[in-house]
Order: sequence, then C-alpha cells, then structure tokens
Amino acid sequence: MNADIEWGSLPFGYYPTDYNLRCTFRDGKWGEIEVSQSETLNIHMAATSLHYSQEIFEGLKAFRGVDGKIRIFRMRDNAKRMQDSARGLLMEPIPTELFEEMCVRAVKLNERFIPPYGSGASLYIRPLEIGISPRIGVKRADEYLFVVLVTPVGPYFKGGFQNTNICIMREYDRVAPQGTGRWKVGGNYAASLAASHKAHEMGYSAVLFLDPKEKKYLDECGPANFYAIKDGKYITPKSDSILPSITNMSLMQLARDMGMEVEQRHITVDELESVSEAAACGTAAVCSPIGRIDDLNTGKKYQISKDGKPGPITTEFVRKLEGIRQGELPDTHGWITFVE
Repeated sequence: MNADIEWGSLPFGYYPTDYNLRCTFRDGKWGEIEVSQSETLNIHMAATSLHYSQEIFEGLKAFRGVDGKIRIFRMRDNAKRMQDSARGLLMEPIPTELFEEMCVRAVKLNERFIPPYGSGASLYIRPLEIGISPRIGVKRADEYLFVVLVTPVGPYFKGGFQNTNICIMREYDRVAPQGTGRWKVGGNYAASLAASHKAHEMGYSAVLFLDPKEKKYLDECGPANFYAIKDGKYITPKSDSILPSITNMSLMQLARDMGMEVEQRHITVDELESVSEAAACGTAAVCSPIGRIDDLNTGKKYQISKDGKPGPITTEFVRKLEGIRQGELPDTHGWITFVE
C-alpha cells in the first residue's frame, strides 16, 4: 500500500517512514542487523559522538524508474566514501557488504514511501555512524552504531530549475587546511551554518567559500561542490579540504562522455570573470545553476548568466543524470543498483 502523500507538494525535508535499520560494532565485530520502528536513539550521555564529534554520514537516493523498477544511484561509491570518513576520524569502517545490505533493506522495507515516477520526488537514504562509547578524555570509541534511515523528499528546486545568486565571504572558513574537509563529517556542516545563515538573510542561496589557507582559490559552495564551464572545459576545484562529491564525479564523467576536457585544479577568484556557466552540485540538487557571484569583500560582481537562464551544458547534465537515475537513459558506467 502506497503512503498517502501528495507527492507533488512534498518538501525537501524529513518525513517519517515505517522502518530504519541499525547495527552495532562491539567487542571487535559488527553484530546482527536490527530493524526498528523507533525514530530515536538511546545513547550514553558521554558518548564520543556527542563530546568529540565522532560522527559521519552519507546521502544517496533511490528512484522509481520509468519502467517501475527501483534504482539506487552509486551506492558503492557512498560506501567507499563513508569508509574513508571513518578512517579519518579513527572510527570503525563499515564493510561494503553491510552498507549495501542495510541500504537495500531500508529501501525495500519502506517501499511504499518511494515516490512514483514523474513526481520529481525521490527516496533519500541517510546512513549515519556514531561513536557510542562513553569517554571524558579525548579518545576514540570502542563501540559504534550504524543507522540507515530513509525519507521521501521533494525536488530541491521548488521554484523550478533556475539560477540563484551566491556570495563570497572571507571572514568565514568552512574547514581548516589539512583538516576534516575531505570527509563527510557533521562538524564541517556546523562550521558553515553561520556564514550560510548570514548569506540567506542577504538574499543569497549559498556561500562560495575560499581556501582556508591563502583565501585565494575557490573551495566548496555551501554544502556542495562547485564547478564551472570555461572555454568549453569543465573545471572544478581540487583541494584536500574539499569533499569528493559523488555527483561531481558523475558530472565529470558525463562531461568526458560529451567530449569535454575536464580539469580538477586550483581555480582563482578572478577566473570567475571568464566562465560561461557555474553551478553547485550535490546529491540534493544535482546541479544548482548560478546566475551571479558577488564578492562581498571587494564589491566585485561576477555575472555568470548573461540571459538569466541556466546554461545549456548544465541543463544537459541534469537531463542526462536524471535520465540515468530514472531508467530513461542507459547506465553505461554501472552506477545503478536495482532493488528487486
């Protein structure tokens, strides 16, 4: 029985579903998978996740395709990235098989919450790992809890696929040089909240952070990676402080498929004068096209879109990626996992 949801008006936010899955690492091994209907966790008040931020997460999506089949996009890449994050914070890496089994089972158990094809909505999958050992001294946990929850989400663009304006602020750093920026850690997002809140109050959709060491190169765009089109090339920042976005990886491959040259490199602020398209990219929005970038410290305004519309290459990226995820286009790179 399908959930009684008005799919067309579903926001991008949390909506309760029937089940979540949990697994605990204890005594040197991962235990049995537990199916839960509770929306809360019972953890020790001195757990390392609460005091020393041993907390990592992932985000991926399941789709109901044009053929009615359920597809999960690039699940193995999310598993690998979560393992990298775990090692970065001295947490216990989740085995790929366990990660995939729990994601697939969570989707199956909550199948009635998968939005129908053509609704513009999807089932968001949120794997979460936290340290649960009580610690007062600064030390890694011995025990960890891995949780997979799912929730149906509406399209990120409530106003449709259209340009937004972003800004550059030099008074905020998202992460430290050689810090946790390369891993999907909750603290990275917490550190971006103040700047993002200030930007939203000023009418911008996001902050384009600069590198935390020299304040010279483009870094991340709020909670997403940044890319631009320059002289027909796909360019995107390369740095140890930037999260390796799976969406960005996908777009780079699509760009190569389209015959474009791809450059991952340092991008200086003044290069924004010569780009023809720019966007933030991530699981939530796929591509969020940028109309203008305002440098609040210098007063310089970089007008990316000349006609006020999303660029043709970004528009094509969205068409291709959505087509693959929903079974409208062939999956030539093996990105899709079918849920039987």
